Amino acid sequence: MKRTGMLGVLVVVALTQAGCATQVKSLPLAAAGGQSRGGVPVYFGEQPHAAVQSQIGNVSYSVRIARKVSSPEDACHEALGEAVQKLRAAAVERHANAVIDVSTRFHSTDSHSSTDFTCGVSPSAAAIAVSGKLVVLEAN
Repeated sequence: MKRTGMLGVLVVVALTQAGCATQVKSLPLAAAGGQSRGGVPVYFGEQPHAAVQSQIGNVSYSVRIARKVSSPEDACHEALGEAVQKLRAAAVERHANAVIDVSTRFHSTDSHSSTDFTCGVSPSAAAIAVSGKLVVLEAN
């Protein structure tokens, strides 16, 4: 009887935890609303940009947002948007006019892509880490 009761408890715990796993997603940047537009330009991966006049430094930020009722993809796009805003704010603060070579990461899964980004999403939150180089680009 004890064994059956313990087995029942283990099954319930396993079932409740099965839906709590974090998924690592790779999503298209284009669907994120063109993160390289608006304010300080942000260039992901190897996206083309003007020549670098001077390098100011590297920046890195992590963002974790609570998931509302949105889809996992929408939550990842929202987290990316917040992360890009942090990159832009750092550029303004340090007198850079662009952020280049931006990469995204969730734990050990990195993306240096100019077309996709990596995000982790669970039923309760979405998380992303971004890093890039603050630079002054030559004027066209």
